[in-house]
Amino acid sequence: MYQYNEIDQTLVDERVAQFRRQTQQYLKGELNDDQFRALRLRNGLYIQTHAPMLRIAVPYGLLSTQQLRKIAHIARHYDKNYCHFTTRQNIQFNWPKLEQVPDILAELATVQMHAIQTSGNCMRNTTTDHLAGVCVDEIEDPRPYCELIRQWTTLHPEFDYLPRKFKIAVSGARHDRAATQFHDIGVHLVENDAGEIGFKILVGGGLGRTPIIGQVIKPYLEKKHLLSYLEAILRIYNLYGRRDNKYKARIKILVKETGLAKFTDKVENEWLQIRDRLELSEQRIAELKNHFTAPAYDSDAEADTSLAQVLSENKAFALWYKQNTVEHKIPGYRAVFLSLKAKDIAPGDMTDQQLDAVADLADTYSFGEVRTTHRQNLVFADVKQAELFSLWQQLAALNLATPNIGTVTDMICCPGLDFCSLANAGSIGIAKEINQALDDIDYIHDIGDVKINMSGCMNGCAHQSVGHIGILGVDKKGTEWYQITLGGSSENEAAIGERLGPSVAKHEVTQTILAILEVYVQQRQEDESFLQMVNRVGIEPFKERVYAAH
Repeated sequence: MYQYNEIDQTLVDERVAQFRRQTQQYLKGELNDDQFRALRLRNGLYIQTHAPMLRIAVPYGLLSTQQLRKIAHIARHYDKNYCHFTTRQNIQFNWPKLEQVPDILAELATVQMHAIQTSGNCMRNTTTDHLAGVCVDEIEDPRPYCELIRQWTTLHPEFDYLPRKFKIAVSGARHDRAATQFHDIGVHLVENDAGEIGFKILVGGGLGRTPIIGQVIKPYLEKKHLLSYLEAILRIYNLYGRRDNKYKARIKILVKETGLAKFTDKVENEWLQIRDRLELSEQRIAELKNHFTAPAYDSDAEADTSLAQVLSENKAFALWYKQNTVEHKIPGYRAVFLSLKAKDIAPGDMTDQQLDAVADLADTYSFGEVRTTHRQNLVFADVKQAELFSLWQQLAALNLATPNIGTVTDMICCPGLDFCSLANAGSIGIAKEINQALDDIDYIHDIGDVKINMSGCMNGCAHQSVGHIGILGVDKKGTEWYQITLGGSSENEAAIGERLGPSVAKHEVTQTILAILEVYVQQRQEDESFLQMVNRVGIEPFKERVYAAH
C-alpha cells in the first residue's frame, strides 16, 4: 500500500497543528459557531444529535494493521469502544469530545491517517473496488490511479470551496463493484480496439434527493491525460455550478440542466488549455504502481487439497465459504468477507476488541492489510485456501462470520435518528427488526441475492435509491414513516428504484419487507434473482400484496 513521503507527512502534521489552534480559539470564544463550522467540516467534524461525529478518511478502502490498531486505540480512549464503517469506505466515531478531536487527529497522523476533506463542499475521499488487485475480472489495478487522484485532490486550492461536495470513484474491473455510475465522476479502466488501456469517464451521477445515473463524457482517455481531464470537469463545475440553492448545486443538476453535449463542449475547450501542463509521465505512473505490487504469494498454495475434505465434513463452514469468500486471481487463494451485519448489531459497527483481533488475523492470514467495502463490511484480500477453516473458526468467535454477504440481511444502513441530526426517521432499530424476522439462515440463502439499503433521510447516505429494496425514512408531522422502492442497482446495469406506493408506518416496515419477499418466492422463475423478477414483472404484484390490507 502507499506509504507517505516527507511532503505527505508534513502536510498532515501541519494540518493537525492548524486545527488544534482553531479549536482552542473556538473554545475560548474567539471564533463563533459560524466561523468555526467551515473549519471543523474541512477536518471531518460534524455536530450530531448527541455529540460531535468525526469522519476518518480511508483512501480507496485500504488499511494496514497498524492503522486498524490505532483505530481500536482511539475507540477505547476517545469514544465508546467502537467505530462505524461507512458506505464511502471511511470510518466514523460518534462520541468524541470536541476538545479532544485535535488529539485524535494527532494520533491518526502517526499512522498516516487523517480526516482532511471528509466533509464540506470539497473533493471527498476517492473510492474503488474492494477487490482491486485480486479479482479475476480486472483489466488493471485501479489503486495507483486512486492514489494519484488522492494526492491531486488533497487541499487543491482552486477547488477548496466548490458549490457542493464532490465524489469520485474508480473501477478497474469489468464488473462495477464501486457504484461508479452514481458518482460526480466515475472513472473506468478500459481497453480500446488497439489493446491499449485507458479510461472511460462518466459525469453527473449521484444519489440523494435527485438520484441520477452518470453519463459517459469521454469514451476513451489516454492515461497521461487523467488529471487534466478531471481538472477540466472540476473547473467547469466550479464556474457554472449553482451556489444559490444547495439542493441544485451538485454537478448532476448542472449536467442535466445544461445538457451533456453542451457540458462536454465546455469541458473539452477547457481541457485543451490545460492538458499539456498536467500531463502524466509513464515514470510517475510507474512510481505509484510500485506501491501496489503483489505480496509474496505461496506458489504451492494450490497444491493443498485439505479444503475439499473440510468443506464436505463441516456444513457451517461450507456455507460460510460459499457466501463469504470469492475467487482470487491467484490459484490457491480466496478473498474473504468479514460480515459486519451480525444479528442485533448496528450494520457497520465494530468494537475495539474486534478491531484489534482483526488486525492480528490480517497479519497472520492476509499480509497485514484489511479493506473496507461500500456495503459496510471488511475484506481480507489474500487468504490461502488451506487456512480458510482456521480463519473461519476465529472469525466466528469474534461474531464476524455471519454467512450473509450478498443476502437480504447484509443491509446497508445509515445511523438514522439514533445519531444523525439530519435524519427524519430511525434506521438501526428497523434493521435489527428485519434481521430478527429473517433469522432462518436457510430461508435467507434460498432467497439469494437481495440488497436492502435503508436511509433515515433524503440525503441517502445508505444509497436507498439503488437498493434492490430501498427504504427511506420520512417525517409526517413528527411521526416516522418509510417509503419503499424496488428494482434499484448500482452495478453494471445501473437503475434507480421505483416507488412502491404510499409510505408505510414504522411498525409496518418489517411486515412490508416480508410480504415483498413472499411475492418473490411464490412467483419467481427457476434460478431467477429478485432483481431479474422485478425487471420482468414490474412492481404491481408487490404493490398488490403490500397494500391489500390497507
